[in-house]
Amino acid sequence: MAKRPTMTTSAGAPIPDNQNSLSAGERGPLLMQDYQLIEKLSHQNRERIPERAVHAKGWGALGKLVITGDISKYTIAKCLQPGAETPMISRFSTVAGEAGAADAERDVRGFSLKFYTQEGNWDLVGNNTPVFFVRDPVKFPDFIHTQKRHPKTNMRSPTAMWDFWSLSPESLHQVTILMSDRGCPQTPMQMNGYGSHTYSLWNDKGERFWVKFHFKTEQGHAYYTNAEAANLIGKTRESYQEALFGSIEQGKFPKWKMQIQIMPEAEAEKTSYNPFDITKVWPHAEYPCIDIGYFELNKNAENYFAEIENAAYSPSNVVPGISYSPDKMLQARIFSYADAHRHRLGTHYENIPVNRPKSPVNHYHRDGQMNTYGGIKTGNPDVYYEPNSFDGPVEEPRAKEPPLKISGDAARYNHREGNDDFVQVTALFNLFDAGEKQRLASNIAEAMAGIPVEIEERQCKLFDQVHADYGSSVRAAIAKLKASS
Repeated sequence: MAKRPTMTTSAGAPIPDNQNSLSAGERGPLLMQDYQLIEKLSHQNRERIPERAVHAKGWGALGKLVITGDISKYTIAKCLQPGAETPMISRFSTVAGEAGAADAERDVRGFSLKFYTQEGNWDLVGNNTPVFFVRDPVKFPDFIHTQKRHPKTNMRSPTAMWDFWSLSPESLHQVTILMSDRGCPQTPMQMNGYGSHTYSLWNDKGERFWVKFHFKTEQGHAYYTNAEAANLIGKTRESYQEALFGSIEQGKFPKWKMQIQIMPEAEAEKTSYNPFDITKVWPHAEYPCIDIGYFELNKNAENYFAEIENAAYSPSNVVPGISYSPDKMLQARIFSYADAHRHRLGTHYENIPVNRPKSPVNHYHRDGQMNTYGGIKTGNPDVYYEPNSFDGPVEEPRAKEPPLKISGDAARYNHREGNDDFVQVTALFNLFDAGEKQRLASNIAEAMAGIPVEIEERQCKLFDQVHADYGSSVRAAIAKLKASS
């Protein structure tokens, strides 16, 4: 049998006895000099880092992105060229629940992908829905407050949730998806993923194209009803983790087809809807999905905390050939996600192995929490600022993207004026068959249980504007639920 490694302190000193504390005699007090004991207790006290304020409960795995199509006319991004294969790590999550929440709750799911490209990390941080509840980031903290615990009761508040939604008509699209069958996928492998935001691609001619990213599951769709989910949660709170981890351990590697929608830059001024509004979709009839490849998850993390919990995704991470758009929610997330990671994981969170790019890293950031970077490896101690005369890293003009051709005055625009928040929801409602419409109304009625009547009716009036049957079916479901209680 091979000799087992020696147990040590975190500084590497051998530990002679890990079963007994130092004490002044068998019945005497402990000694403060027992650093081994102090180190173990202090590390245990710090084993939990702050959970994510949003998307706290998550599941993930590692895999690869493979590009099979040719979109070189749209982008210079090396990871999107024909035949490119890029290692990646994913994290799926619920939005509202805390870290101990049940996996099978009705909620939007986060769908985050980190690609370790040869030009740096590219993070695509989206959801399992193509739209979101609000279009202006100034409303995002308030929305999240309604999904979290009431400050007095310390319980979730359906009143707060529906009060906010009924006062925010732009939420109708996402609310309808959430309360439909699609609101509770059975496993992470049976849901689609979307970049949700409008991003942009740019090519070697300096041309920009607006783009939407889609990831379509190849495992097929399956959903739980409220009753099925409640029954499952009574048996296990870890159903998603069990399904994803177990599938990969069994060699059943889940795959998603990668697609994009492309819009020429100038067309953004001509569409009847704002293509940068995350509460809207681009109609597939106008901008069809183009198959460009797939990603596969084929390896579980060796250590969940080190890899999945420490994984930090941010829309700010793009690579040459991929960029942003005037999408206001995206613009805010470019700042807020990275800032959340600096708070939760430390200033230099991208030094953590799971976040560290596999490509060379050279920057002049100094000191602060978790700085294990160690500086630029030139052998010259004078290289700690830029510009310098000592062969330090310099800028790369090739990575400069074309300018955004956007003009307008700076103002706090009212995004409801002239913005139709109903027509796309009507199109979605009309796609549902009779059973789906009935379950939609029933799910909404259950979610509204106990809220004030005036909020019920305010929300139902919004449903009326989508389709008369939408509002009337929800009212009927509410009345039936009240009669039976």
